[in-house]
Amino acid sequence: MPDGHPAALLSLSDKTGAEALARALSERGMAIYATGGTRAHLEERGVPVRDAGVITGFPELFGGRVKTLHPKIFGGILYDRRDAEHARQAEIYAIPPIDVVAVNLYPFEDTVGRSGVTLSDAIEQIDIGGVSLLRAAAKNFAHVSILTSPSQYESFLSALAAGEDLAALRRRLAIVAYERTAEYDVAIAHYLATAGEVPPSELPGALALTLPLVKRLRYGTNPQERAAFYLDRRDRLPEQLHGKTLSYNNLLDLDATLRLLSRAALGADFGSEHERYVRAVVVKHTIPCGVAQRSRVDLAIAEALAADSISAYGGIVATDSRIDLAAAESLSKFFLEIVAAPGFDDDALALLTKKKNLRVMRFQEDLPHVLAAELRVRSALSGVLAEDNDPAAPPERWRVVSKRQPEPQQWHDIALAWDVVRHVKSNGIVIAKNGTTRGICAGQTNRVSAVRIAAIRAEVTGAACASDGSFPFPDGLEAAVEGGCTAIIAPGGSIRDELVIEAADRLDVALVFSSYRYFTH
Repeated sequence: MPDGHPAALLSLSDKTGAEALARALSERGMAIYATGGTRAHLEERGVPVRDAGVITGFPELFGGRVKTLHPKIFGGILYDRRDAEHARQAEIYAIPPIDVVAVNLYPFEDTVGRSGVTLSDAIEQIDIGGVSLLRAAAKNFAHVSILTSPSQYESFLSALAAGEDLAALRRRLAIVAYERTAEYDVAIAHYLATAGEVPPSELPGALALTLPLVKRLRYGTNPQERAAFYLDRRDRLPEQLHGKTLSYNNLLDLDATLRLLSRAALGADFGSEHERYVRAVVVKHTIPCGVAQRSRVDLAIAEALAADSISAYGGIVATDSRIDLAAAESLSKFFLEIVAAPGFDDDALALLTKKKNLRVMRFQEDLPHVLAAELRVRSALSGVLAEDNDPAAPPERWRVVSKRQPEPQQWHDIALAWDVVRHVKSNGIVIAKNGTTRGICAGQTNRVSAVRIAAIRAEVTGAACASDGSFPFPDGLEAAVEGGCTAIIAPGGSIRDELVIEAADRLDVALVFSSYRYFTH
């Protein structure tokens, strides 16, 4: 039976540091109780430990689903040591004061992140008792210290040994515990909502964003602003191979750059031809300034950089192919913030890392597609807006509405321009020729101005033009033709579509309408 001395309860999936923690607490006169696997781990290492069943009078039940869910354990954690009636009841029912609780939860997130995991596998990794212990100990932080991670053990034991007042520390530990349980519940809800072959028909009924802190950043968009980076799946985070620490703006730009590498399911079979090419992209302040597709990575990178070499200065470059020495030589001629790729040849990496401050990032090949498919959120009016790609939406359709048909190369350039313009802030225009963007304009308040600015930057003839929204009047199309475009793609649906089609025929250009628009605010 429990002897009434202060006790510690350990129930750990991750047993890192468990021996040192339990031994130090035992040396301070605490009785150590642990659940099955943790108890066996400590016994093997000669640490004095008792099974949690000594408190409850019950063994672990139902294959381990019930271990600690008992009034004597939760009473020992929750009773108010300052309340005489609480103390009297604890004595009557032989409930020991449990002053330290060390719990880390079943590794649910790691389990469901592995391939081939079944629903039943996931269900068995949903921790019930552990979450309850965390919440109980966190509630009674005035008297109980709750440890949720091995990273906390050393500082906690140091504070204990120094005889420090633990009140402030216990409160901080309680906050971390509640953050962990919120994060855990969201991970389970997300998995249950998305697991299986049939995607959910609705967006979540409640959106909870409880992402663990990855790191605090030096500042936000500007030096006078605070910032931090939070992420629930660190395995998705690109690996930094070289260079300075990523800033807030770097992270935003890297996200925008990687999204540009995702290939859209374009609205016609000829559009899919663009998937066989290597793509290289250059981004500045989240806006693409050069995109090229070629048969080789070095050619794609050289073309993307040359598309707008002035804007490329201080930008970010990414490609969906492994970077070789020839590609690295093109990159080394520019001042860049980041170079990102799924892999690097050794000699290419050696050349790039000669630049002290250049950030070199390696990402998983599927990351651009993961980013493109995920739920997108942003703050608004003290709340959050969320959107994703509706799985029930009909496939995108293209149709040629002009008398003139696009030529084979124009189809390729239309596909590239259309795939890029969906990432350009509205009003967005992209002009492309021979597999390279030549002029990109973003964020204009009228479409005609966007066309004219993109055409000035392009300075080409015989190009393809993509508009993220419909032409409300013929003047936008006319500006594109004046700027050297002979093939144009835009969403249909304007009440003046017929006037725009008439203008295309009068000017003898190919006009393709898409069933989708791609406004980006």
